[in-house]
Amino acid sequence: RERDDVRLLIVGDGPERRLVDERGEPAVIAPSVIPTPLPISPSTARWLAWLEVIKALGLWFMSVLVLAVVPVLVLAPYLIYRVATVGPSVVTPDALKADTMMLFYSVVGIIPAHLLTLYFAYLVVTEGGLRPFWKTVGWAWPKGTTPVTAVLLSGLIALVLYGLAWGVTTLYGGGKTELDMLIESSIYTRVATAFLAFATAPLVEEVVYRGVIYPAIEKVMGMSIAIAVVSMLFAGVHVWQYRNNLAVIVVITLLSITLTVARAVTGKLLPSFVIHLIFNGVQSVLIVLSGFIDKDLVK
Repeated sequence: RERDDVRLLIVGDGPERRLVDERGEPAVIAPSVIPTPLPISPSTARWLAWLEVIKALGLWFMSVLVLAVVPVLVLAPYLIYRVATVGPSVVTPDALKADTMMLFYSVVGIIPAHLLTLYFAYLVVTEGGLRPFWKTVGWAWPKGTTPVTAVLLSGLIALVLYGLAWGVTTLYGGGKTELDMLIESSIYTRVATAFLAFATAPLVEEVVYRGVIYPAIEKVMGMSIAIAVVSMLFAGVHVWQYRNNLAVIVVITLLSITLTVARAVTGKLLPSFVIHLIFNGVQSVLIVLSGFIDKDLVK
């Protein structure tokens, strides 16, 4: 090729090959614009690993905060309207529980909360867009396993798990939970709850708990502690919702452990996501049909 009116030639073979110009002088090669990364000391690597844990737990805290605040903001216009048209009596605890539209809006408000949480997860994982999101969270199938095989195995685990959950809640029963009151309030709230359980909850929860928190803790504390911590965090945020029913809390804890173990054993996020998706999918179908079938099936 031509460079400053001097033809560059390749001479020699193998390791002796080199660039020279047509006058026989070595060609001048411009230095690389990409600097060589400096080696990281073990102490710096440990500090960076703990920084990832802090960021992951910060994301968990933000996810809980968003879930508590955003639905209230969505509900606020309706409550203001009700107070203005009816009076302060509509905001008493008994009145709120009996207001079916209030319950509906409180469920719908979880949709933007989930979307905002997913955005926060994107910022943490990609460091503001500098890293690939899905690859970093492990959104892939395990090596050596075809997608069909992985889906079938995950589906089987989900169905077995749901069967165990149905058996536990049927045998030991318990008081009505907030979920029971929601699905019994109206068909609109029932459908909205089923939509959330299937369309947004599995994705957002798997990304946060087993896509971000698990690998960060596993890197510094090991697999066993990471499984225990993530399972506890996941089950813990659901305790208040199911506080009236110990059997359901046991089921949620069993689900959490199963999902986290699946993430740990496979090293990927997709298997735990599919298990979660199918488990919630079965529950969503039963929630929608709960007005027409035995409610004990959807506890």
